[in-house]
Amino acid sequence: MIEMLFSHPDVIGKGYGYRLLRFAVEHKGVSKVDVNEQNQRALGFYQKHGFRVTGRDAFDREGMPYPILHLER
Repeated sequence: MIEMLFSHPDVIGKGYGYRLLRFAVEHKGVSKVDVNEQNQRALGFYQKHGFRVTGRDAFDREGMPYPILHLER
């Protein structure tokens, strides 16, 4: 499972996130990721690369009201 994947704003859209994701999937067997529901850019990124929403929690792990989407590929 990917816990967090961030790219520096200066390199967003240049393929670095995709390369990291591809490595995690191909070499580490990653098939799950959680995304803050409000982060539509991240959601779109993962969906573009084959992940689908499989569940939702109304609160994050700290119990804060930040909905989390669970994705799998």
